[in-house]
Amino acid sequence: MKLVRLLANLGYGSRKQVQFLLREGYVTHADGSELGPDDTAAHGDIRVDGEPLDPAQGMVLMLHKPLGVTCSTKDTGRLVHDLLPPRFRLRNPQLSTVGRLDRDTTGLLLLTDDGGLLHRISSPKSKLAKVYEATLAADLRGDEAARFASGDLLLEGETTPLAPAELQALAPNRARLVLHEGRYHQARRMFAAVGNHVEALHRSAVGGLSLGALAPGEWRLLDAGDLASLFDSSICA
Repeated sequence: MKLVRLLANLGYGSRKQVQFLLREGYVTHADGSELGPDDTAAHGDIRVDGEPLDPAQGMVLMLHKPLGVTCSTKDTGRLVHDLLPPRFRLRNPQLSTVGRLDRDTTGLLLLTDDGGLLHRISSPKSKLAKVYEATLAADLRGDEAARFASGDLLLEGETTPLAPAELQALAPNRARLVLHEGRYHQARRMFAAVGNHVEALHRSAVGGLSLGALAPGEWRLLDAGDLASLFDSSICA
């Protein structure tokens, strides 16, 4: 792929803007030599303003979504893309969230420009565990774990029962919930179905991938080892 097109697809600017970067010497080889529009170089050897090139198509990153941030590119207010480098919004293919966390839910959010991987993670067939920690308005009654694990709990307005889910009490009004499907606002609606209300909700893990020490608003790129962990539910946190 020609250098101008490569850099434009990675969000470094329009083709005209990328041509300016090349003309003014902002694009160099790892050895320090300037690169022009007709030059070729390995992806890992290209530098823009002295910094290594962003990953090629297939980039996956993990973000610790803070409270009050929306998983959208169009809503008003703070958006998840505002927490990332501006050029990430301009990538082609587009960088998209893998599913969504609502504005009032915090925690682990994945983004990728790999449509196949996005589908694999999101597909119900993957049955990737999603781990949530919920703070509730009222104390747990004690029968919620059995109700959630039964496989016959119905959400309001639906006719298909939920897949079995695991609940562990962490405190009188706090619980850890492990889901294996991703219905709309599922965790909140499950607690509503048993007469409670979620006051705070945090997703700590997806599959075998957890947030670790990532602080709210921080993000990091995932490597092959991270993706292997993602699909290894045996190490789910």
